[in-house]
Amino acid sequence: MTHRHDGGAPGAFDEAHRALRDLVLAATVRIHRADVGYAPDEPGTFLGSGFFIAPNWVLTCAHVVHGGEGGDVAVIHQSGADQAASVVAGEVVATLPDRTGQPPSGSWPAPDLALVRLREPVGHECVYVSERPTAYVSEGKLLYAGWTVVGGQLQVLDGPIEVQGTLGGWSAGAQMRLGHNDLPYGVSGGPVVDPQRGEVIGVLKSRTDHGQGGTCTGIERLRTLPVPRGAATAEHDDVYQAVFHAHDRYHRHRQLPSGSRGATWADAQKRIGARPGRTLSPDERTELLGRLAELPPPAGTRALLDVLESLPDLELPQHLPAPRGWRDGLGLLYENARDDGVLKLVLDYTMRVMYADRPPTPSTLAAERALWDWVRQAAAGLDSGYRAGLARRREEWSGLRARTRATGHGPAGPVTGHDVIGHGVIGHDFSGGAHPRPDAPPPAGPVPAEAHGRDRPATPEGRDHARVTSGLTVLLEVLRRGWEPDRCDWSVSVARPDGDVVRLHEAERTPWDRLAAEAAEPLAEAFRRCDAPDRPAPLQAALPHLLLGLPVDTWQLHHGEPPLGVQRPVVVRCSDRDQLPDDGEYDPDEADGQHERHDRWRRLHTHDARAEVLDCDDGVRQPVPPVSDLRALAHRTVPVLCRYGEHRYEDDAAALVRIVHAGFGVALWRRRSGRSDTVCGEFHRGARQAVDDGVGAELLPEVVHSMRVKLRAGRTEAYWADGIALYYDDPHRPLPGAGDLLEAP
Repeated sequence: MTHRHDGGAPGAFDEAHRALRDLVLAATVRIHRADVGYAPDEPGTFLGSGFFIAPNWVLTCAHVVHGGEGGDVAVIHQSGADQAASVVAGEVVATLPDRTGQPPSGSWPAPDLALVRLREPVGHECVYVSERPTAYVSEGKLLYAGWTVVGGQLQVLDGPIEVQGTLGGWSAGAQMRLGHNDLPYGVSGGPVVDPQRGEVIGVLKSRTDHGQGGTCTGIERLRTLPVPRGAATAEHDDVYQAVFHAHDRYHRHRQLPSGSRGATWADAQKRIGARPGRTLSPDERTELLGRLAELPPPAGTRALLDVLESLPDLELPQHLPAPRGWRDGLGLLYENARDDGVLKLVLDYTMRVMYADRPPTPSTLAAERALWDWVRQAAAGLDSGYRAGLARRREEWSGLRARTRATGHGPAGPVTGHDVIGHGVIGHDFSGGAHPRPDAPPPAGPVPAEAHGRDRPATPEGRDHARVTSGLTVLLEVLRRGWEPDRCDWSVSVARPDGDVVRLHEAERTPWDRLAAEAAEPLAEAFRRCDAPDRPAPLQAALPHLLLGLPVDTWQLHHGEPPLGVQRPVVVRCSDRDQLPDDGEYDPDEADGQHERHDRWRRLHTHDARAEVLDCDDGVRQPVPPVSDLRALAHRTVPVLCRYGEHRYEDDAAALVRIVHAGFGVALWRRRSGRSDTVCGEFHRGARQAVDDGVGAELLPEVVHSMRVKLRAGRTEAYWADGIALYYDDPHRPLPGAGDLLEAP
């Protein structure tokens, strides 16, 4: 690791970077097979490098630990050149991507990360990990460290490396390209350091086969670790939160007065001249992150995004993994604030974190008071009006919490972030200027359209804690390539209730048999951005008319997880309505067709729905009626297909196309491919009960979701719903680009 500076010999270290180098090397470890035995220095069991990211946690590459056997490895570390090496057993807790149950084949795909938890506590140094994504590091020199075999001996090495762009664009597997130095065998899994800021930003993933350099994975990719089901009420509920809360507390504690004479990461950062966000000193940043890590983590990514979106004029990047922890939110502020407003933005964010939903335990209240002390101290140099605004908001919030606890109102007793916003405590910035509140009640729920005059039933337990996110929907849009029928173009977006659609990922020419696997990570990221505790965001799968029966609800995002249709409401829409074939039966004017769709939808959602089985009469298969007959059905009709998949009279796609052509926005069917002997009676009865006896068409997505949950649980009353699918295409919420006119560029 070399760094050239003015006034010294070429390649010499100055004091600041020498201290940084020592800190990096002290935390860099080597990974061996678990059977290392009494010969830890033998290269035969050496797998690669890693580094301590938090006390008793090692970050490395997935392909490094995959070279071992089972889920155990040996971690060998030493705190200095004159220190003896120590061996400790480690357990591989998580890998990205998760390939559990998949036979090894080829190289490990990006992001290629693994977390190893030591099986016993040991003393060691930890690196400082940046809260900024690597996307903001686009050029310049970086530093790396790792272990390799030299002359038959294991040795640690370090050196400079240069950024040469990215590999993978904006995809979930994007990597940083590195060059202008050799990366020998064994350094994979080692840390990559930004020497200008004195912080680790990535993990060495690979080296080029020919020439110099390799690739690096940004540590922010750890944000894509699988999210625990349900609310994360404590950091140990979520591996990501457990690691980074421990990381931030470690560095805060290292900065406190002690008998140690060794330099800390904050010391090295000060010597370098780093100033996080152009406003905080390394000491202030370390103290703030350590205080935030004393609080419970956000209830979920959506809860954190709600906090960030409540800040005025803050633009959130859409093509990066969304922030997951309090520290990630702080890192986003650095790139969004004007030079004269960074500190106020940081303080506004910190105050909102204090207001987040959490039970008022004694330890949490103490952590909030300590965080308030930090805010007061950091704001001491700001104008008196702003300081007074901070104190006033704090007083209002404390009073509201006391009143809420006294009356017992609100979920679990404590005041919630939405309660605080609703009472105006954080509906304005702290200097008194108004800005839009983030909890303005959205229109209708995530999948159903507006109630159109029908009163909605109260939410379970009368709680409205997810009302900020109730309108968020994940949209998977798939288009068939006419000239390549075996491939498709697709995208994943987040749709807001105001009609705004934010595209997170798109791809072209994906083989149909690879669609589920390729879409898994983008869908997981979209759900992480939208899900609220116990309120998963629905998925709308917009499919081409020829493939409306694609079983998206059966997809699994990760090995061992329930199918998507069990996790959340999943409905089908038509992505290529403008390409519906003209069967000659009825070809309405486009404007009339749109009017008919809207009219049928409105009447269906203002009257009691009625199921109508179209292709089966007492167990006897019959063809779906022509479009003209379908259009004559009552507006409250929900078409039901019992025989989808048998192909006796016509292609199944043609049957569904007739229903779409006739202006229906809601339809129900079951896939029975290969099950022609299945008894129909129970399905007919179950479908009629779900539609006729339900609380309205707008809740059919939730009804179908409930049936899928019961079916997976083995509830016999739900067996009729095996293979069920719901078409739910709201004309009031057109797909992105629907109706756009194309013109030559």
